[in-house]
Amino acid sequence: MSRYFQVTFDSHDPRALSSFWRDALGYVHPLPPGVEPAEGADPLDAWDAFLERAGVPEERRNAASAIEDPDGHGPRLFFQQVPEAKVTKNRLHLDVRAAPGLEGGERMAALEAECARLVALGAARVGRHEPAPPMHGGFIVMTDPEGNEFCLD
Repeated sequence: MSRYFQVTFDSHDPRALSSFWRDALGYVHPLPPGVEPAEGADPLDAWDAFLERAGVPEERRNAASAIEDPDGHGPRLFFQQVPEAKVTKNRLHLDVRAAPGLEGGERMAALEAECARLVALGAARVGRHEPAPPMHGGFIVMTDPEGNEFCLD
């Protein structure tokens, strides 16, 4: 039997990092328990109000954040606040499938377009790896706003 899982990021600023990955992946912030969605309401504002009502001190309200695939297919991503900064290369990273089914120049053009979009959201480009058939079709290495490596592939 398979298991559901979530991917957890240690983070300096969970709210900001979860917002980056929300926009990068097309995910959503879930609403707090028992909160009905209001048309056009920002789930993060709902969380602020929920945590205030629950008596969580303001300085602890950014201790965690989460995002979910609105279609229910991808894993939940959880962001937990830690005091230390990232200091070494990730042992695990996400591959963002930005050009499925594309090959050669068309694939690399699609990856470059997605790279530009993510840089505008706060990511940084690390390097481009050209296609090397038959082992890989080319990819771009990037980092998120807190320096976590990921690949566009």
